Amino acid sequence: MTARDSWDVDRSDGRNETLNQRMDRNWNEMLQELRVTQTGTQILSGFLLTIAFQPTFAQLPAFDRALYLALVLSATATTALALAPVHLHRALFRQQSKPIVVQTAHLLLRAALVGLTVVIIGIVLLVFDVATKDRGVAVAAASAVAVTLVGLACVPAITKTKRARRWLEKTASPSDFPTVV
Repeated sequence: MTARDSWDVDRSDGRNETLNQRMDRNWNEMLQELRVTQTGTQILSGFLLTIAFQPTFAQLPAFDRALYLALVLSATATTALALAPVHLHRALFRQQSKPIVVQTAHLLLRAALVGLTVVIIGIVLLVFDVATKDRGVAVAAASAVAVTLVGLACVPAITKTKRARRWLEKTASPSDFPTVV
C-alpha cells in the first residue's frame, strides 16, 4: 500500500484494505442508506403532490397553502439531493474518482437527511394545523417531532465520543466484537 492509498485507512480497525477497497465498501454501505432515503423522500413528495388535487385544497387558509408550497419545494430539493449521488457516480464513472464520489455523496446524503427532517416536521405541522384548526396544537406537534428528530441526530454524535465508545465496547458481549489478529 502506498502513502497515497493510506490517507483514509484506519489500520486499527482490523481491516486490511487498500484505499480502493475501503472506498468500494463505503460506497456500497452508502448505497443502502441512499435506497432508504430516496424511497422516503419520493413517497413524501408523491403524498404532497396529491394534496393540491383534493377538492378541499382551495378552502385551506393562506398559511396552510403557503406551508404546503414550501413543503413541495423542500421535498423536491430533498429528492434531488438524495438522487444526486447516483448522478455523480455516473458522471465520474471510470475516472479514478471514487474517493471524491464517496466524500461528495456523503455530504449530499447528509444534506438530504436534513431536508427530509425539515419535510417531516413541516408535514406534521400542516396535518395538525388542518386537522385541529388550532395553530398552537400544530406548532406543539411539529416541535415534538423536531425534538425527536434532533434527539436521533444526537445519538450518533454522542457515540462518537471516546467515553461513550469505551462504555459501549465494555458493555457489549465479547462475541459482538471479533478478535483482530
